[in-house]
Amino acid sequence: MQTPQLIQRLFSSLVWRIPQQENVIYLTFDDGPIPEVTPWVLEQLDKFNAKATFFCIGNNVRKHPDVYRAVLEGGHRIGNHTENHVNGWMVYNREYYMNIAQCKRVVKSNLFRPPYGKIRPSQIARIRKDFRIIMWDVLSKDYDMKLAGEEVYQRVVRNTRPGSIIVMHDSIKAEERLRYALPRLLAHFSAAGYRFAAIPD
Repeated sequence: MQTPQLIQRLFSSLVWRIPQQENVIYLTFDDGPIPEVTPWVLEQLDKFNAKATFFCIGNNVRKHPDVYRAVLEGGHRIGNHTENHVNGWMVYNREYYMNIAQCKRVVKSNLFRPPYGKIRPSQIARIRKDFRIIMWDVLSKDYDMKLAGEEVYQRVVRNTRPGSIIVMHDSIKAEERLRYALPRLLAHFSAAGYRFAAIPD
């Protein structure tokens, strides 16, 4: 599923994709790190010399520091995904900023991704002072338990182009579909001459 162009234009201050002349794509993983899924993701990436960006929940980093360290040691980039996966539409701005700041104490990054992709214009204005807000142009929907792994795989293959930012999830909820789709995506795009990179500065 590709993020509609209208949405990207309306919120053009956010990063939706990174235009490229080369065959480079940007895999991103939300909601970890957790010991049940993240180490497996790292193994799959390593097989293809692929680098990715992990948008981490602060509470998970605190609970699983060894898994977080493995992400960093693998040469991947990290980003702030709030302390507790907070929906920016459902809380007061002050509470949202405090939650982001709490995550920032353990996730040292200038990248931020709003959970659920939900963020108010007033929040964007404030958060952009400290972070690059990274969205996506390809949503895998690996978290959708009604989808089969093959559907997730095909959804990403159909919609990805050079410079695409693809969102997947190193979470228990997404695990079944992720374990099917990720190795196939890495193999497919590698065979097609693509390189997987972390979000650049």
